[in-house]
Amino acid sequence: MTAKRLSLILIAVLVVYLVIAGSHGIRLISTGEPVAIGFGVAILILPLIGFWVVWRELKFGSTVERMAKQLEAEGELPVDDLPRTEGGRVDRDAADAQFAEVQQIAQADPNDWRAWFRVAASYDAAEDRKRARAAMYHAVDLFVASPEGGKKS
Repeated sequence: MTAKRLSLILIAVLVVYLVIAGSHGIRLISTGEPVAIGFGVAILILPLIGFWVVWRELKFGSTVERMAKQLEAEGELPVDDLPRTEGGRVDRDAADAQFAEVQQIAQADPNDWRAWFRVAASYDAAEDRKRARAAMYHAVDLFVASPEGGKKS
């Protein structure tokens, strides 16, 4: 099962859960009891936050996909060709060397979303998911602000 398909299934399950939770919240509010109204409002806030988080992640994923397609069309999509250990982990020295290279390019042109995309891919290869995500968010911000990111393809 692809990650995209699994994401869609999980989103569908979340939407069903949020709709059920929302209906319970509305039912509590309609009782007219002050405590029940308070609980009902709290229950309604959770689905709103849930929908916002799902929307934000879908938008992020869609933008990253557009960026990757553009890099692929330009022949610039980063390739994971780092040497690996017998256990499948990326060789740390090779990852560090690659990271130093892409980081230097990103520092030379800090407004280049392509460079930050490569930094994110390099962090990901080194299994530093937190920094990879932060770098990709930065790349997305730069991409959206760029002329090519402002248009839908």
